[in-house]
Amino acid sequence: MTTADLDVFEAHRPLLVAHAYRMLGDLSRAEDMVQDAWLRWSGRRVDVESPRAYLVTLVTRLCFTELTSAKTRHEESRSDRLPEPIDLDEGGIGRVEVLDRVSMAFLVVLQRLTPAERAVLLLREVFDFDYKDIAALVGKSEAACRKLLERARQHVTEEKRLFSASPEAHRRLLAAFTDAASAGNIEALVGLLAEDAVMVTDGGAEGRRAGGIRNLQAPLKGAARIAAFVAATARSMRLESEVHELNGQPALVFYHEGAPFAALLLAVADDRIHRVFFHADLGRLRYLGSRVARRL
Repeated sequence: MTTADLDVFEAHRPLLVAHAYRMLGDLSRAEDMVQDAWLRWSGRRVDVESPRAYLVTLVTRLCFTELTSAKTRHEESRSDRLPEPIDLDEGGIGRVEVLDRVSMAFLVVLQRLTPAERAVLLLREVFDFDYKDIAALVGKSEAACRKLLERARQHVTEEKRLFSASPEAHRRLLAAFTDAASAGNIEALVGLLAEDAVMVTDGGAEGRRAGGIRNLQAPLKGAARIAAFVAATARSMRLESEVHELNGQPALVFYHEGAPFAALLLAVADDRIHRVFFHADLGRLRYLGSRVARRL
């Protein structure tokens, strides 16, 4: 291992962490994959023409193996499981070229894809790999990879309108949603939500309970049902909250006795809230950024 090897790897680290995070939806595991890639990079015995392509291939292969393990398949089978919310700077990713590729809505779509679909989509759409290299990586034919990409794109297209709302729209709807929830104003909440809105709350494998309310164990659908649940939950939970930027978009972080308790992220389009993501798995709220001295 040379200093040049270290410099090249460190220059690519944010990109590799971001890629592994998209693949896995979990930053700690993503960092483990990148560390394993470093060991392979520093111990390689071949000349590398394109370090970027070589390193992305390493990380993809490691993530693909992780995703196909029995433990990971069991974790991802939970209908209430959400990707880990993160402050991009806190997570070592920093500014990515296209923020919508790390938004919670995009990551949720990725999580619905098979490991092969996920890998093919990211390698083709984000890194512009050719089909020959993708096929070798995922162990499929080039024709099969084209089919995988077609299916993955279809899933993304169905939700694409939720990926590109402006930060201003997010911030405005987040503030209005929080105000209505705090006031228990079900009518106002219904007015903010799309009729076919969906809410997912992730309390971890064991679940969470606060103020007599347990987290949802399956997605909740419909504006009226979501509004009623949110109003009831807000009445029973009196927590401090702050606006943070999570996954490149304004979000709300709740605190209990000074420690992070949960994170609320939205997916918005056409001036309505279409997805409500409430992440309350304490083991996966480690990268929410520094607390600031103000409340929403």
